[in-house]
Amino acid sequence: MKNGLARFEFYLLQLEDLMLKASKENNAGLFLYTNDARTVLFMLEGLSKLYAGMHNKKIFFRIQAAFKSLEDAIGAIDYYDGYARGFLNDATIPAAVSDYLHAQTREKIQKLNELLTEKKWTGENANRIKKIRKKLIAADWKQEEKEVKAIARFYEKSIKEITVFVKKTDYTFTEIETQVHDLRRKLRWLSIYPRALQGVIQLTENHIQDDYLKKYMTAEIFNSPYNQMPETGNNQYLLLFEKDYFLALSWMISSLGKRKDSGLKIVAITEALQQAWGVDHNTALAKTYEILGPTHPGLSTILSDSSMVCAFYFKERSLEKLLTGIVKKAST
Repeated sequence: MKNGLARFEFYLLQLEDLMLKASKENNAGLFLYTNDARTVLFMLEGLSKLYAGMHNKKIFFRIQAAFKSLEDAIGAIDYYDGYARGFLNDATIPAAVSDYLHAQTREKIQKLNELLTEKKWTGENANRIKKIRKKLIAADWKQEEKEVKAIARFYEKSIKEITVFVKKTDYTFTEIETQVHDLRRKLRWLSIYPRALQGVIQLTENHIQDDYLKKYMTAEIFNSPYNQMPETGNNQYLLLFEKDYFLALSWMISSLGKRKDSGLKIVAITEALQQAWGVDHNTALAKTYEILGPTHPGLSTILSDSSMVCAFYFKERSLEKLLTGIVKKAST
């Protein structure tokens, strides 16, 4: 089996097992959400995005769309349920807000259940994974060395697109969802691909002396399991990343994530108040700030802070220094 096909199969088997178990449950969508099917879908979506950028674009875009629709559906559940659970013991949150978030969680679970049945992921007539396997087998898989070179080119292109995206904002963000959150998504994919690729990408240490990197080297980043590369396994050709620049990328993802979460917390409460109380956006937003209190940063502060950290990071060009080369693994 070609390496690329084997990578998909590794995660397809996990997804298949989850779908079989979900089919036996009264609430398949809830089962998938609570059993972290989203992580497996991230891996499969990541592989699909990557291979669509390397070859057989039409095949992989369609496969990616299938995985993305499921991942988005579970993500919508996680969004509302996450804030609903986070507010459980918070007496400052109005009951109407919590009720709305719980209702939205139930609605999103139902939508996921409908998607699972409609697209035949679960149930007696489930054949979605079988169809995906058939498409994958038909793809024109590259030889290993050429494939790793293509992965390097894909990274270079992705990094260029991200830098262009940020430069267009002139390092001044005005939107949480379409700028801060979207940028974090783009950066996060760069850290998801190594896990999805199962050992192709490894870290190398050249003991970079750039002092500006020190601010990214926190204990949280050093100890994060997400910054440990999978074992090389049977991969003979490896794409190398400079460790310090990869850790800097991880710090950026984490930093933007914390700011994004603070911003979306405001968005979620404001939405809930608008829907529950029938007030306009500005009235709901003002009430949200009152509920959260003066210690919670406002949207303008979150956007300003996000702009500042991104300006430092991208002007340092750390992301563009991430790749260091391709090597052939030494024989043992």
